[in-house]
Amino acid sequence: MVNGNNVYPREIEEVIYQFPGIKETAVIGVPDARRGERPVAFCHCGGRTSGRRKALLQFVRGKLADYKVPKRVVFVSALPRNAMGKILKTELRKQTVQ
Repeated sequence: MVNGNNVYPREIEEVIYQFPGIKETAVIGVPDARRGERPVAFCHCGGRTSGRRKALLQFVRGKLADYKVPKRVVFVSALPRNAMGKILKTELRKQTVQ
C-alpha cells in the first residue's frame, strides 16, 4: 500500500514484461517512512544492463500511475527460486534490507 492506495505487484510486473529484453521480474514492497511502502523491481534481462534502468523506469511511468512506479530497479543474474520453481520474494526482501 502506497499512500493508502493498493498496489498489486503483479500489475507492475505485467508492465515490466512488456519492456524489450526482460526475461523475468518480481516486484516487492519495501517499507518507506513517508509512503508506507514503495515498490522495488528485480529484473533479469540476460544481457547488458547499462542504460536500461532509466529507460525501463521511463517506460513504466508511461503506463502506470506515479505511485506504482518502482522506487528502484535491481538487475540480477537470476531470481531466487524454490524447488518447485516459484520465485522467493522473501529472499528478495532480505536483499533490500542489506
